[in-house]
This record gives sequence, structure tokens and C-alpha cells, in this order.
Amino acid sequence: MLLFRLNHLSLAFGDQPLLDQVNLTIHKGERIGILGQNGAGKSTFMKVLLGQIQADSGELWRADGIKVAYLDQKLPDRDEQTLYDYIAGGIEGLGELLKNYHHLTRSESSDFSDARVLEQMASLQKQIEQLDGWSVEHRIEAMLDVLQLPAEAKMQTLSGGSRRRAALGRALISEPDLLMLDEPTNHLDIPTIEWLEKILTDFNGAILVITHDRQFLQSISNRIIELDRGRVRSWDYGYERFLVFREEQLAAEEKANAEFDKKLAEEERWIRQGIKARRTRNEGRVRALKKMREERGQRRELSGAAKLALEQADSSGKIVIEAKHLCHRFADQLILDNFSTKVLRGDRVGLIGANGSGKTTLLRILLGELQADSGTVKLGTNLEILYFDQLRNQLDQNQNIIDYLAEGREFIDINGKQRHVISYLQDFLFPPKRVRQPVKSLSGGEQNRLILAKLFSKPANLVVLDEPTNDLDMETLELLEELLLEFSGTLLVVSHDRKFLDNVVTSSIVFEAPGVVKEYVGGYQDWLNQGGHMLSFLSEAETKRKDKAGKTKAAPAIQPIAPAKTTQKIDRKKQKELDQVTRRIEKTEASIKEVEARIAEPGFYDLPQSEVQTYLDRLSALQAELESLFEQWEALES
Repeated sequence: MLLFRLNHLSLAFGDQPLLDQVNLTIHKGERIGILGQNGAGKSTFMKVLLGQIQADSGELWRADGIKVAYLDQKLPDRDEQTLYDYIAGGIEGLGELLKNYHHLTRSESSDFSDARVLEQMASLQKQIEQLDGWSVEHRIEAMLDVLQLPAEAKMQTLSGGSRRRAALGRALISEPDLLMLDEPTNHLDIPTIEWLEKILTDFNGAILVITHDRQFLQSISNRIIELDRGRVRSWDYGYERFLVFREEQLAAEEKANAEFDKKLAEEERWIRQGIKARRTRNEGRVRALKKMREERGQRRELSGAAKLALEQADSSGKIVIEAKHLCHRFADQLILDNFSTKVLRGDRVGLIGANGSGKTTLLRILLGELQADSGTVKLGTNLEILYFDQLRNQLDQNQNIIDYLAEGREFIDINGKQRHVISYLQDFLFPPKRVRQPVKSLSGGEQNRLILAKLFSKPANLVVLDEPTNDLDMETLELLEELLLEFSGTLLVVSHDRKFLDNVVTSSIVFEAPGVVKEYVGGYQDWLNQGGHMLSFLSEAETKRKDKAGKTKAAPAIQPIAPAKTTQKIDRKKQKELDQVTRRIEKTEASIKEVEARIAEPGFYDLPQSEVQTYLDRLSALQAELESLFEQWEALES
């Protein structure tokens, strides 16, 4: 069954094409992974399908009467509505009746000897029966059982992982024909990610998913859609086969471009020959050259890749950390029970466990930031420690990018070489035009890249990473893996990314149950192969919340999308205003390009500081103006 069809669909922000003449179909049963670098437009593509963003041109066809559910990156609110109310809210119309009936039958204030209460109950029962609502009531109860969350728990009492499960339950309860998931594994630990994989494997509808979790994508996908420089390419197989064919395709593209450029250079040399050559010039060859120039001007260069390098410090002592007989509790939860470990120079240790099991607590104890209830920790000599999570907490959202990184410096030392801070930031995909952009305007992935840039600009022989892969695109994530493999120091890493753990760590400390912490050789898969087992995600803390109850009004974060009209076309009502804003955007972008070209000239930073600053300030002002114009453009388009 055909669910969606896109015909020549195009969308651009300024001169940046996100979708360019896209032709695509989505059928029932397809499990599609959407790939692309940060900023390629993956979430925007989903919102176009949902009708939340309108394309510039082309046609979007949607089958009549189909149901679509959308799981946003953003977690549901921490409010006072019960989990039952939140899940039932995923069913339009009937969900409200079921919530009212649920409240009436379970409220301590309901007096069933009161005729009015009985009349209200009878009315609700009749309406629910007319809509075949009791089968839906059964589905809600079954979903709550699958989620392993209590119906009367309030949303404000649930952890981030539990609210993510609740959001998925709300999306699934309507039995959608298409389920859209934007970074569904964020906030989830490994047991919950594996639970989610099983739920999606059993799901009968189509799935469209954006994720940076490579193993998750490989487990659930049977088709890949790649957003690359405005083009959308479809690959009718899973993630690992896609990687092979994608590499071949990029190599072929690079080879074809090189041959084309060589031919173009030869023709340019011919056209520049002297008077004798011009007398015998072949006009057909001239026209062919003109066409080649146009083709070269329209080529979309490959998106830049981050270039990561880690500043190595002098070697530490042979023993980096030695912990003996550690015991620790947090409130009434047992974290460590007579745990001992020794970390040697060059070890790469992964900490694995469910959310709330105590991974970060152990990390802080090993680093001397937290005192265990009993036991000893001894740190080695000559340690220079970099802690990713500390930098994340210290990120000043009001600073701009260059001030956060440089701390007043113009140059920084990277492995004995002086690098200008602007040049160094380009290695992390921050072009000169953006270096004065405020941190708060960056996406989650961009903020993580900025933290990594600062982290790697400081010498270290012990690197501690707490969930470093969140929001990174797959290419940057793979480059991070390569960098850590080349790092000669010691690594401690907490991560729920199974592929990352398998690729990077050489030993694992696993929280298998409360107080049960064991060491294994190798990464996550090696632990499984050695018979490793971890408790279910239903934690003691959530079990204790079963008796808590309350009442509130629903404030859903995920809403099934109502059936749309068969064809969506561009609204021309405000075309005049749009044209004016578009012209201003084009003019501002042209000015930005002029300033950027000047900044990119050799020797620019050798100019007097006042002159350099004038150009940079001008670029910052133009960038701010462009951002404001884009906001106007989006407001007119909405």
C-alpha cells in the first residue's frame, strides 16, 4: 500500500537547498532510516511529510484516511497528568472519553450511590461502546504492561528514559500506518534500546526513523534514505550494505569529478591561447566549454568532514587508578558492594549499565570527586585529566563560539603546532562566518562538537567521556572513534552506544544488578558473548512510584496527525511579502560571501588587529541580519 508520494518536491532556506526536486515513495511495511550530516535537513524532511513545513514547489500526495504518529526529539513535559491520561491522549476523540471514564471509576470522590454519578457513567459507557472503545481500553492496559510503567504514575515523577518510553507508547496506541521517530534512542539506556528494537520489529506499520545509533539502525531498517547536499537518495537495503554501496558511489563521484576537472582545465588552456589559436577557434568547442563551465558551477561539493586531533600530554605513571573494596549507596539504592579495579596506562575502559545504575557515580569516585562510603581510591602520578561531562556543564550559553574556545587567545597549541583559533574551529565544521554566533543558537550536535573542540585543545593523558556520542552525526562519531583509537593515553567512557563501545574500549565495567558490578575483557558484544546479563529497565525507583497517583489535564507532546488532503500545494497568498524577504536574503548572502572571501585570503590575519576585527564584526552583523530574515521568511511560510 502506497502511503506517501513526493513529486519534484523542493525546499530551500536562502541559497541552501534542503530538498531539490525530490521524487520518493513510502509504502506500508518499509522501515526507513534517514541519514545525513547535522544540518542536512533530516528533521525538516519529516516535518514536510507531516505538513508542519510547506515545500517551495512540487507535490506531496498522502493516502486518504491514513494515521501518522510522530515521536519528537523533545521529551514529554514533566507535568501532573497520569501516565494513563498521557497514553490515552494519543487517540483522538475516544481517548478523552476513556480518560473521563477512568477518572470516574477510580476517583475516591466518586459516590456510586449518587444517581448523577451513575447517569454520567452510563452515558460514558454508551459512547465508548458506540466507538468500540473497550477494545481500545484493553490496548491501553496492554501498552502500559509492555512499558512496565504504572498507570497512575504522574509524568513529573518519571525519569527521562521512562518518559521516552511513555512517548513511544502514546505514538503506538493509535496503531498508526506510519510511525515517525526523531532520535528515539536519546535518553535511553542499552536494555531499553533493545526493548525498543523488539517493539519496532513487531510493529506492522511503516517506520521512518532518524538516529545516530548505528546498531539500532542496522537492527530495524530495511531501507535507507540519505539527504546529501539537497538530493535525496534511496537505498533498498539496511545500514551495513548501504555503507558499502555509499563508499563506492562517493569514490565514483570523486573520480568522475576529477576527470571532468582535468578536461575542463585543458579546454580553459585552449581558450586562453594566443591570436593564432583564436583565428582557428572551433565555435562548437567554445559552446561546449561554456556548457562545462555552467556544469562545474552547479556542482555541489561534498559536505566538509570534521578533522579531530587530540593534544597529547606527557605519559602518566603505569598505574592510573587503583580502587579497593569500594562500597557505596545513594539514598536507599546499593551502587557498589566491595568493588575493586585497577586501571593501567593505555587502558580503554567502558562503563555499561541501565540508567540510574550508578555509572557516573563510580566515575566520580574513581576520579576523586566523590568519597565512597568505604574503600580506597588511589590516583597515579603525572595525570592530566580531561572530563567531557564537566565541560558540558560549564558551557556558557551566552558566550559566542570563539570566546568559549579561545578564552582570549588568538592561537592555540595542538601537538606542538600553533593553530589560529578560527582555523582550528573549521576542523570542527564551524566556518569563519559562524565563530561569533552565540552558543545557545547551536544544535545539540553542534554544541557537542564545540565541547570536543575545547576538550581536544588541552593536553591530556586521561580522557573521561560521559555520553559523548549524543546528537553527533555518524561521520563525526566515526572520526571520534578513530581519534580515540590513536590516543596513546587512558580512556574512561560511559556510553549507551553499543557500536561505539565495541569499536573503542578494550575492557568493560558492567552494572548487572544493584551492587553487582563486574569487569569483562572487550566491549559490549564481548560481554554478551561471555554470558553477560543486565536487569530489566523497570528500576526499584519506578516500582516505588506505583502507589503514587494524581489528576491533571493532558498536555501531549506527541499527537497523531489527522488525515490530510490528498494533495498539498504552495500557498501563494503572501507571495509578495515572501518575494521581498527573499530578495533581501539574496542581497545579504551576497554581502556575506564578499566578506568571507576577504577573510579567506592568505595573510588576512596578518593585517592590523583593528582591521581584522572590523571584517569579523561586519560578518557577525550580516549573519545576525540573515538569521532575522530567515525567521521572517519562516513566519510568512507558516
